Amino acid sequence: MTGATASPPIVDRETWNRERRALLGREKAHTREGDAIAAARRRLPMTEVDASATLVGPNGPVPFLDVFDGRGQLIAYKHMWHLGAGIEGQCEGCTASIFDVHDASYLNHRGVSFAVFCEGPWEEIAPFRAFMGYTLPWYSMVGVEDDGVGAGLIDEPGNIACYLRDGDRVFLTNETIGRGVEATMVQAHLLDLTVYGRQEAWEDSPEGWPQDRTYTWWKKDGRPVPQWTRPGAAPLDESADAPRGHCCG
Repeated sequence: MTGATASPPIVDRETWNRERRALLGREKAHTREGDAIAAARRRLPMTEVDASATLVGPNGPVPFLDVFDGRGQLIAYKHMWHLGAGIEGQCEGCTASIFDVHDASYLNHRGVSFAVFCEGPWEEIAPFRAFMGYTLPWYSMVGVEDDGVGAGLIDEPGNIACYLRDGDRVFLTNETIGRGVEATMVQAHLLDLTVYGRQEAWEDSPEGWPQDRTYTWWKKDGRPVPQWTRPGAAPLDESADAPRGHCCG
């Protein structure tokens, strides 16, 4: 219990069951409201984007239509990039957001492809992707002029965009940013189930619960936390003059 000076009160099993069932009622209401929001989301209008746009992948230029990989829908995570900052200097927010997505089998089963669109040039993206062990497709969106395909319509990169293909036409059906991208963050949702939560300062927690500065569970010793699971990860050289990444949250 690092950083904790308190824990929940201890009660008998009957009391625990009563308290837990009371909260369960609120959780069910929250789930039903989420379902209602999802239903409204399915009824949003859509806007056409440039289907002729070209991205860059490991084998060079790739037509946007090819990114769908023969499927009718596409989810793209738009990843920020800090030019020249190296592997350790990239956005810890985007790293946290995308790290849990390694397999899109269930999406593919429903006719949906998943890809990462990144602001950076492919020659910088490639070693980062390899180091992090990402298995899903990544593409550079450098040079893409249509923000519906590139950076995003509602805000800067660090967002999720959903597309629908109709023949040679492509439409943007949804885009979300900020805490909306937590849909990809499995470990964040698991932390929400634990007694101490995400252990960040913004959370409403009882006195004595461990709480660090917001975003600190995203990084360790100056670099994104998931990088420490990768072979060869080493502490940053804090004396170096190289540019450093910033969180997109």
